[in-house]
Amino acid sequence: MTYNLNDADKMDNENKNLVRARQSLIEELDAINVYEERIQASDDEALKHVLIHNRDEEKEHAAMLVEYLRQNDAEFNRRFDEHD
Repeated sequence: MTYNLNDADKMDNENKNLVRARQSLIEELDAINVYEERIQASDDEALKHVLIHNRDEEKEHAAMLVEYLRQNDAEFNRRFDEHD
């Protein structure tokens, strides 16, 4: 799904910030996947060490964004407690 910039003009700042957080989370998860692919493809242990560090930093960023969303989106937070 693509974010419609015309719709963004109609959003209040709180919702714009939630959109920013969600998009940033998507980007962090994508970065984790990219690093993981590079780790798996590399046969250089020194490079793997750096890439693993970078991947894990992205995981920290993703966790921070999830926490932000839990604190600022009541429905998102509720789903953590009530999912199947």
